[in-house]
Parts: sequence; C-alpha cells; structure tokens
Amino acid sequence: QVQLVESGGGSVQAGGSLRLSCVASGYIGSRYCMGWFRQAPGKEREGVATITTDGLNTYYDDYADSVKGRFTISRGNTKNTLYLQMNSLKPEDTAMYYCAAENVPYGFCGRRRDEYTYWGQGTQVTVSS
Repeated sequence: QVQLVESGGGSVQAGGSLRLSCVASGYIGSRYCMGWFRQAPGKEREGVATITTDGLNTYYDDYADSVKGRFTISRGNTKNTLYLQMNSLKPEDTAMYYCAAENVPYGFCGRRRDEYTYWGQGTQVTVSS
C-alpha cells in the first residue's frame, strides 16, 4: 500500500517562497512518476509539475506554463521524497497542493490527473497580495 504525506504549505505574501515536501511509504515501482497537483476552490485539479524517475535518475520533468521559471520539482536524497520549490508566488497560486505517484514501467508521465493512482491528502498554500 502506497501512502503519500505532504507538508510545507502555509500562508505567504506575494513574491514569497515556500517548499513543499512529499514522503512516500510503500513500493511504487522500479520506475515511476511523482508529481504535484493543485486545486483551487471551484476549479479542476491541475498538474503543476511532474517527474519520471527510477529513484536514481530523473528521465523527464514537465511543468505547467503558469509555473515555469518559478517552481522547481526535485527528488530528495532518499528514493521516496519529492519536493516542490515555489518562488515568486502569486495570489493565483493559492490552492490545496497534492502529491501524486504512479508506477510506469516504460514511457513518461504527464500532468493529467487520470495518470496517477496514489494521492496524498494535500497541503494548503495561501498567497496574499
């Protein structure tokens, strides 16, 4: 059973930074995708940034246009940790942020919600103007 636990959310002013963390327990796969999604009230859940990795190497990363140049997704030193560094935050970044994971023996994952089986409970990010 894979469990994902997010942390690091909070309230910041526009222009500030936050770093989200996701720790996965259980076995996802030898090659897998992990990613960050967000959902604002009344909106669909959208993919923010994702990676395809074997735990040692990152084969592919993908970012939403709205966060390119501001957000960076990365793996931790341990195989089961994922980060999202968010800089130059804007009020429109306000949302619940979710960590997601999926086993992918081949190919790459994108940012579609239906590509992912495992989800965390989310961490709230609020950016004030």
